[in-house]
Amino acid sequence: MKNKNPDKKKNSVTGKISLVLLRVSPLLLAILSVWLVTTTSGCSIYRFKDVSIPDSIKTVKVNYIENKARYINPQLSPQLTDKLRQKIVNQTRLTQTNGDADWEITAFISDYSVSTAAISNQQNATDRLNITVSVSLYDRVANKTQDYQVSHSFDFSATITLEQAQVQLGDQILTNMTDEIFNKLFSNW
Repeated sequence: MKNKNPDKKKNSVTGKISLVLLRVSPLLLAILSVWLVTTTSGCSIYRFKDVSIPDSIKTVKVNYIENKARYINPQLSPQLTDKLRQKIVNQTRLTQTNGDADWEITAFISDYSVSTAAISNQQNATDRLNITVSVSLYDRVANKTQDYQVSHSFDFSATITLEQAQVQLGDQILTNMTDEIFNKLFSNW
């Protein structure tokens, strides 16, 4: 026997599709909401436009970053100073000077220590190198000083020595510490 009403079959299929869409819709909406929030957040990607420097500031002086920590890595101070100077010159409109500058940056390494990060089978499995840099920004134009502390931890296998870890983590240490100091000084985060 033939179906006397072909529209009834069509409405049945359309109804099933609508029912599936109603079930998927809240999930799809939730996924799209999470995606929108994470992709439009200001801190997810570093952009040059995030650099915040008043128009009155034209020059900068980065003093040598001293190492005042109990343990001294002799290569870290000169390398960190150099990398920070390069980043400021390359990613801002400021001109580096050795004389009086509109902004003067002074910093020192205040902590360079190792602690245990993880234990496995009652033995030390992972060690953590903790580095803290105290940074001071003197604004000569406004005649004010702002102080910051930047800390970062770097994990390494407990089966290697600190000296081996320093070699292995060298580039990562310099890049991360430089980026964090730069962001503290120049970003509105």
